[in-house]
Amino acid sequence: MPRILALTLLLASPLLGGVRSIDVLERAPFAGGAAFGDAGSYEVIRGVVRHEVDPAHPRNEPIVDLQLAPRNARGRVEFEADLFLLAPSDPTRGNGALLYDVNNRGGKLALRFFNSAPGSNNPRDARHAGNGFLLRRGYTIVWCGWIGELLPGDHRLLLRAPVATDGGEAIRGRVRQEIVADGPADSMPLSRRSNHGSYRPAPGWERTATLTWRMRETDRRVEIPHGQWRLEIGDTPTASEGVGGTLPEIRLHVAGGYRPGYIYELIYEAEGPIVQGLGFAAVRDLVSFLKHDTGDRNPLARDGRSPIERAHGFGVSQSGRFLRNLLHLGFNVDESGRRVFDGLIPHVAGAGLGFFNHRFAQPNRHNGQHEDHLFTADRFPFTYGASHNPFSGATDGILLRTAREDERLLPFVMHTQSAAEYWHRAGSLVHTDPLGAVDAPQHDRVRIYAFGGTQHGPAGWPPSRGMAQNLANPADYRPFLRALLDALDAWARDGTPPPPSIHPRIDDGTLVPWDRDSTGFPALPGVRYPEVIQQPHELDHGPEFRSRGIITVLPPRVLGDFTVLVPASDADGNNRGTLLPPEVAAPLATYTGWNLRRREVGAEDMLASLAGSFLPLPKTREERRESGDPRRSIEERWESLESYRRAFASACERLVERRLLLREDAERLTAELVERYRDLFPPSWRR
Repeated sequence: MPRILALTLLLASPLLGGVRSIDVLERAPFAGGAAFGDAGSYEVIRGVVRHEVDPAHPRNEPIVDLQLAPRNARGRVEFEADLFLLAPSDPTRGNGALLYDVNNRGGKLALRFFNSAPGSNNPRDARHAGNGFLLRRGYTIVWCGWIGELLPGDHRLLLRAPVATDGGEAIRGRVRQEIVADGPADSMPLSRRSNHGSYRPAPGWERTATLTWRMRETDRRVEIPHGQWRLEIGDTPTASEGVGGTLPEIRLHVAGGYRPGYIYELIYEAEGPIVQGLGFAAVRDLVSFLKHDTGDRNPLARDGRSPIERAHGFGVSQSGRFLRNLLHLGFNVDESGRRVFDGLIPHVAGAGLGFFNHRFAQPNRHNGQHEDHLFTADRFPFTYGASHNPFSGATDGILLRTAREDERLLPFVMHTQSAAEYWHRAGSLVHTDPLGAVDAPQHDRVRIYAFGGTQHGPAGWPPSRGMAQNLANPADYRPFLRALLDALDAWARDGTPPPPSIHPRIDDGTLVPWDRDSTGFPALPGVRYPEVIQQPHELDHGPEFRSRGIITVLPPRVLGDFTVLVPASDADGNNRGTLLPPEVAAPLATYTGWNLRRREVGAEDMLASLAGSFLPLPKTREERRESGDPRRSIEERWESLESYRRAFASACERLVERRLLLREDAERLTAELVERYRDLFPPSWRR
């Protein structure tokens, strides 16, 4: 039975690092006390971290509106975040490394991506351990709240941040919301997501609010009269001990319901901006505390020492952008001048940062080709090293602030992305100049791995179409993540160099403009090639955006276009110049990073957000000739199932030799081959 504790790990005096106390609410055995290799059994530790930060400390200077937050008697700003850990029951049996998983919109993802476990926000039993990879390796896995707009429920981890005021008076400002419904709906959350809140309208907001709609991002906005829509405002979630609560759910009702695929844009005056940038301080200070505090106040410490020698961060999509943003703002250095993360894996973040540290910030927002296109996520700088913005004249880079202080404070970075990031998230700008003219120099502490023929998140098997025209892409890059985490830990632990970067390049012709003629993508029967792509802009958000994080131009004005490129295609339409999973290296299909919306979901032929395509090869020569498919059939490539199995196993072996695939994954993938792909094989292979 779990032991429910009411233990507060209080500090004798607030640490410089910002953790005031940790309330441990529960310690319980994980997976019924099962042992995971040399690490032994694990325990769940659940609690609340109470923080306070000094607004005058230079490390906290980047936090927007921190100076306007209420202060305690010590002149500090207080906030709190939910905490969840999986730690070896005997800390001495761990590997000395902490893996911090940046929750994605409240969701825990590390066990899904590394352990192939079913998704759960409350991992407790053996099925949540999946293949046990992280646990067998001995990692201490940590999650905490960092998003102030999340709604309570489903074990989401919340950040409860204070509200900024102007001398105690409410701060007001105009806020822009954008909603796209993929099916019929009478009402939708302003945030587009049912688990996110939105900023409460200020008194009298109705007088100046406007709601418009348009089919495509570039279409003219058409105003919807006030009598045809209304807002339904929920209660603000409860605050805790004087610390602010999260935002309320607000739903937009439209007379006659939403038209699928259309973009609905609401601009209104809101009040009460939370100091969302404290999410960076929450992560910085917690990780630093767990690494360095040696007393009983640290729930991981034993016998006067912390078991944590190294800390790595992992973030998927929004969470990967959080890690890039954290680095850019200098939050990988704590208030004592110590490095926080030793290694980072921003995964499928593309070239983005985030709407994470602004007045009236909306962390939920990203940038897509069709939806959320003009929010402040895909913005300069894009590269880790320094680059020049041709529109603003600025020189900047993700690592630049910290590198100027001391290169030794930089973490080792493995930037990983799927083929979808090149189409949906401006992924090429991570490794080119902003105009896509030349390959960008790469910092020696950074590796970039582009997983060719994959989409943002692997589709299940067998794949379905969902909202898109083609089957979703099931190619699985997760085995790469396991091998790369091993390499990252060795890099940080003893300086063992990881595999070289693998991504398409301009100078060798594998990174090219995105039109069909340039990529060389074959003309496949019944398949539409994209006529659109997500291309970031240099945007004018108003004169106070860069200096104070305040947006006053809504919607923003486009000042210029950054240039995105995509991987070139081989004769099958599969990516060149990339790291290919075995199923793409020995293909039974064409695997793309793009897919298009179906007519039934509206905005036909716009990109289906973050989705790729799975386009099976013809099985036989006769099938190829009848359909007019230019790709060689499966039976023309391999004479038998056994010859295909050898080709697949050979692709796995080459990856193992390059330290990009674990031996256990190579053996598993080869063993599962027949059952997984049976329906794709020619009839002669099934006899």
